[in-house]
Amino acid sequence: MKHAIAVLLCAGTITWAAPEPVFAASGVIERACRTSGRSSATPRLCGCIQGVANGSLSRSERKRAAKLFRDPHMAQEIRQSDRRSDETFWKNYRAFGERARKSCG
Repeated sequence: MKHAIAVLLCAGTITWAAPEPVFAASGVIERACRTSGRSSATPRLCGCIQGVANGSLSRSERKRAAKLFRDPHMAQEIRQSDRRSDETFWKNYRAFGERARKSCG
């Protein structure tokens, strides 16, 4: 489970075997990624992740996802929550994570 969360949070499990991303975007997730302190959080990778988020998550979901970079434990709380809104967010967040992994490396 820890590995899955790490992948979703882009916590160093993403490598640059893929070609250079077609887009780089700035936004709340890109800033959270770059300030996360992870060695793999390059501007290029974080911009790519933001670009995927822009096409995958609503604005409020992007803001919520950015908080997970600062507080990874919050992801576990959301995942285990019984609230319908948390379940919906988690489903969308996991799909976003998979798209980011495929698109960004």
